[in-house]
Amino acid sequence: MPFVAVDPSTGNEIRRYESISPAAAAEAASRSGEVQAQWSRTPFATRAGVLRRAAEILEDDADRWSRLMAREMGKPLAQGRSEAAKCASVLRYYADHGADLLADRRVQVEGGRAGWVYRPLGVLLAIRPWNFPLWQVFRMAAPTLMAGNGVLLKHAESVPGCAGATEEIFLRAGLPEGLFRNLFLEVEDVEGLLDHPAIQGVSLTGSVAAGRAVAAQAGARLKRCVLELGGSDPYVVLADADPDQALDRIVTSRLLNAGQSCISAKRVIVGSEHYEGLREGILERFRLLRVGDPTDEGVEMGPMAREDLRDTLHDQVVRSVDAGAVLELGGRVPRNDGAWYPPTVLSGVTPDNPAFREELFGPVAVLIQARNDAHALALANDTAFGLGAAVFTRDEARGEEIARDELHAGACFVNDFVRSDPRLPFGGIKQSGYGRELSPLGIREFVNAKTVWVAE
Repeated sequence: MPFVAVDPSTGNEIRRYESISPAAAAEAASRSGEVQAQWSRTPFATRAGVLRRAAEILEDDADRWSRLMAREMGKPLAQGRSEAAKCASVLRYYADHGADLLADRRVQVEGGRAGWVYRPLGVLLAIRPWNFPLWQVFRMAAPTLMAGNGVLLKHAESVPGCAGATEEIFLRAGLPEGLFRNLFLEVEDVEGLLDHPAIQGVSLTGSVAAGRAVAAQAGARLKRCVLELGGSDPYVVLADADPDQALDRIVTSRLLNAGQSCISAKRVIVGSEHYEGLREGILERFRLLRVGDPTDEGVEMGPMAREDLRDTLHDQVVRSVDAGAVLELGGRVPRNDGAWYPPTVLSGVTPDNPAFREELFGPVAVLIQARNDAHALALANDTAFGLGAAVFTRDEARGEEIARDELHAGACFVNDFVRSDPRLPFGGIKQSGYGRELSPLGIREFVNAKTVWVAE
């Protein structure tokens, strides 16, 4: 079946791309393995040079990449340019620090010299989602390539142009041909590719269901696996919080990328002190949001990425209202073509409601009232997910203690919205996955920490 790019603003087809056969995918894996064997022996300085040139290409052609994302998945131009800049930052981070992060380690032992070295594993399969179509690729590829591995990319079917652009950028930067390959691979052919001996691991960002399937397939083959899955991030507003600060961060987080982010403010948990004020503030900000064609400068939110995703979200909203949530704003599918959905606010959500238990991947604010601070934190942790969390309080020391010891998530922020940064580990716990991307931990996920002992 072909991969089809559809403009979510109109529902019109943009372009079709033919999928690759399992035999051709296996050939690509073999070729990548051959090139990777040579790449693994190149100096860190050579690898870093390629990454820095790729960063320059991302920045120099940022308008091109932002328009591509706007057309294929509805991201506003300003957000697309920011995404390109963030991709450049992760490339430069590993170009600048990769050699030191993977430097040989020495240990004092009796009767000899010993330590360990980091060596690449081989070729990795990257399965990436559509919501940040460039960032999701480069945040995995930058450390993986800097460590000396190769990458085969199986991107989301709805962003084939973005997928091809990532390979183009690396080739223009001077990466050896075949080391990084974009494969228009069907989902049902992924498991067969994992059988290839060149493939030594897989990194997936996607749904819980996809994570379970890939983890089972990788585990059956004893191949390394990193999973970044869904989230239902709690944003907890304590009694002593600055409500204006909390409002600004919550709205920014929830509406970025039309709410299609694993780490956006999915559940806003507030005590009675601030509940009504935040409810009114969120309603006002949602009503004022500039929604429109994502290729128009100044638009703050475009359509959702696909109509089926919009329909899934709407079904969750309907079921949540049927279960007792109050629909304060939005919640209706527009009549116009495309994957449009309005900024929506649900209040009065309780733990038995679908909006509390499920991940709502779109522009829907979910408001939950807590009895007190202790109850708010208990509600925050009452979830199957554990990707991100945020707490708002004027007592920074207390906020840091809560973030360190009381909130159950892979990333906990105080008085700010959750986001990824190349310098910090990124990943989740529980149903949000395992393993880490970014930071020193990310570059060491897919290497062999090899002990070397020399007797004297």
